[in-house]
Order: sequence, then C-alpha cells, then structure tokens
Amino acid sequence: MAKFTSEAFNNTEIAFQAKSDWKLKKAYWLFSIVKNPWISRFMTLMAQLFPIKPVIKSTVFEHFCGGETILESEETIRELSSFKVNTILDYSVEGAHDESSFDETTLEIVQTIKNAAKHEQIPFAVFKVSGIAPIEIFEKAQKREELTENEQMVFQRGLDRIGKLCETAFNHRVPIFIDAEDSWYQDIIDKAAYENMSKFNKEEAIVFNTFQMYRHDSLGRLKKAIEDARENGYYFGAKLVRGAYMEIERERSKKLGYQDPICSTKEATDESYNSGLQMCVDNIDIVSVANCSHNEMSNLLLTELMAEKGVETNDKRFFFAQLYGMSDNISFNMAEAGFNVGKYVPYGPVKKVMPYLIRRAAENTSVAGQSSRELSLIKTEINRRRDK
Repeated sequence: MAKFTSEAFNNTEIAFQAKSDWKLKKAYWLFSIVKNPWISRFMTLMAQLFPIKPVIKSTVFEHFCGGETILESEETIRELSSFKVNTILDYSVEGAHDESSFDETTLEIVQTIKNAAKHEQIPFAVFKVSGIAPIEIFEKAQKREELTENEQMVFQRGLDRIGKLCETAFNHRVPIFIDAEDSWYQDIIDKAAYENMSKFNKEEAIVFNTFQMYRHDSLGRLKKAIEDARENGYYFGAKLVRGAYMEIERERSKKLGYQDPICSTKEATDESYNSGLQMCVDNIDIVSVANCSHNEMSNLLLTELMAEKGVETNDKRFFFAQLYGMSDNISFNMAEAGFNVGKYVPYGPVKKVMPYLIRRAAENTSVAGQSSRELSLIKTEINRRRDK
C-alpha cells in the first residue's frame, strides 16, 4: 500500500471539506471558548442554571453531537459517509442511577445495534456500563465486599444487561465497544467483557474491551487478556484510548492514599499506548484493534505497523476513530487514504447529554495543545479559502 505520511494530517482542504464557511467559522469560535477554562466554566454554569436549550443545540450540541435521536442523526451519518467516514452512534446520556433508567438506556442501545445492522456505514455499536448498571455496587464487588441480597440482585441485573447487549450485537453481526471507565470498578467491567468474548467471539471479534493506556498497568492487562483469549480459543477485540478521567483518578488516589494509577508523564503514556498498538499487531491473527486516538503520531504509527505486516489499508481488523467535531484532519485525511475510519457521534436529548458535553469541555481545557491544534488548523483552512 502507498505510504501514509504525517504531512497528510496538515491537509486542511480535505480535513474540512464537509464544513461550509459558516460552520468553519463557528467551529473556530467554539474552540476559542473551549480553550479558555474561565469562559468554558462560565458557559457550563449558564447551561446548568438556565433553560437555554435552543442556544446549546445550535452551537456546542450541533458541533459535537449528531442529534437528539437516531433518526435525527441520519443527516450526520449520510454527510460523513459521503466523505468515506463511518459513524459510531453513541447514546451519550450520563448520570442515570435507577433501574428504570438503566432499562431504558439498554433498550436504546439495542436500537443502535439494530440500526447499525441495516447501515453499512455504521460498523460498530458502543455502550458505557455506567449507563446501564449501578457503578457503586460494581465498585463494592471489585473490593470483594459482601453484597446484600438486594445488591446481589441489582448487580446481576447489571451483568445481564451487558450480556444482553453483547448477545444482540452477536445476533446482528455488529461489533460492539464496551467503553472503559474509572479504575475502581473497571476490573468488573473487564471480567464481564471477557466472559462475553468467550461466548460471542468464537468466529470473529464482536465484543471489544477498551484499554485506557494512560494507566500504568494497562499494557500488562492487555498482554494477559490477549494470552487468555489465545489459550481459550476466541478472537480478541481491543479498543485503545489514552484515557478520559485523569484528574478524577489522581484526586481520588491522593485522597484515599493509594498509588496513582496514571502514568507519571505524557511520554510514559505515549510509550504505553504505542506499545499497546505493537502488541495488537503482533497478535493480529486473533486480535482486531480499534485505534481511537486524537494523537497524530499514534495513528501514523499504526499505519506503519500495518505496512510492515503487508496488510491493506481497509483490512477489517484495523479501525481508526475520533470524536465527532474533533480531529477532522486525522479522520478525513485517513479516510481519503483508504483506511477504515469512523467518528464517535454522540446523540440523545440535549438536557440528558449536557453532562457529556460538560465533561468534554473540561477534557479539552485540560489536554495541552488539543484546542490550540484545532484552532490552528481551522484558521489555516479559513485563510486558504479566502486566498484561493
């Protein structure tokens, strides 16, 4: 295959081909706000205190989300597809804590799976365990504390919902990502993921578990999980991310007096992430890998590892993904080069998706250079269009 180079990430004409001049300027304004932590916090507070749904929906929601429903997201799906970019619909309702809400969310995710089965341009489904199960009981189970009879029933219902989604994905031949979450209940998620992999990944990778490679134990956990899959005769789905809860993890470890689970430096995280990619490629006979990264060099590295293995750019065992509304220079340029690329497209009622949007804004302000890189690329494209 033709060599993909880092220079491709600077092609803003391809990166922003889906955006009109007006949407490009609006994106510049949004990232300018997100970049400033004070303005971002003020806007977040306003969104929480006042009923400003029309403003939110036409600005930050429109930029980072596909719509309020699956049907409303169809336009986004079609637009991305026209530029060779796939969609991963992510029902991004956060904060539900009762059984009826968990059941409701589970049913909605079932609909995303069934919808994906009908759309070639939706190659994966996804869910967060915290949206369908009580994390406080998962945490208690991870600490091996004794559960009451009622807690055991609630815990089992959570596991059953995970199983139901994995089985539905298997029945519809739609691979499904189980997102990673906080370390203090991640072990329970891992265990459930591998139990479902052993059931449904006998012929191909349907169930994918997520590894937050900023955890210093993630590389060892990934290695052991792949070894167990090989020993027990099932295919392994690995979704790699750097991680999304660094401040929460560090604050909690400091408060409770246990070892910080996060790598001590960014360089250590990068090494962990890239070693994880290498490990997946070294085991590609049983591993399928979703490289869900906004880091240009990690995406470039995987293309190089693929080339070394002599696999085609569109080999179904390799997938690249970024969040909708971010890193278009990666997504659109890689899709143009023939790689399997998708956007994580959050959707859901504006009010219920607000916690997700607030968390996303906080993450952007805390990741050094992310918003600055977005602004620089957008400005380059605005100037290119003006000068042509």
